[in-house]
Amino acid sequence: MASLLSLVFAFNLIVMMSSSLPTTSSEAFAKESPMFVSPKPMEKITQLHFYFHDNLTKTNPTAMQIVAPPKGSVGGFGATYMMDDPLTEGTSPSSKLVGRSQGIYAIASHQELGLLMVLNFVFTEGIYNASTLSILGRNPIAETVREMPIVGGSGIFRYARGFALAKTYLYDPKSSVAIVEYNVSVLHF
Repeated sequence: MASLLSLVFAFNLIVMMSSSLPTTSSEAFAKESPMFVSPKPMEKITQLHFYFHDNLTKTNPTAMQIVAPPKGSVGGFGATYMMDDPLTEGTSPSSKLVGRSQGIYAIASHQELGLLMVLNFVFTEGIYNASTLSILGRNPIAETVREMPIVGGSGIFRYARGFALAKTYLYDPKSSVAIVEYNVSVLHF
């Protein structure tokens, strides 16, 4: 009995001493929560399909060049564009709007037409309203199907990861209009 009493006393002493030790982080910067048992929320996979409409025309542009390629640039290397392109359910620009693609793309390759894409898909429809998906990746636009990573998101897509497959539906170099089909697969909580 005495040894059990000694063990309980020693345990209480250790608990009291450890609670008086200084923490390793400032509460103004970070706060640590005590350990707790919680079931992990189940991840879902969401499949999205929509069309991206990029319009570089002089009337009603949805994208515009913000940095010109340097003198002597090969294939426009270095040209940078800002976009706010509509995302629609169908191929027609007048089909139902489901969101916008907002961000920057730049010609980032000397050898082929490869774009660096930094963009957010900002959704405006249904349960996805005000949720976003973020892409940061390479888009070799001469390839039939291009894969780019989903690196995050917000709203319903918080903690998102996945990929976007882009396929050019229409490109008219004379009018500077492109319609790109997107199939997106995203894991999220």
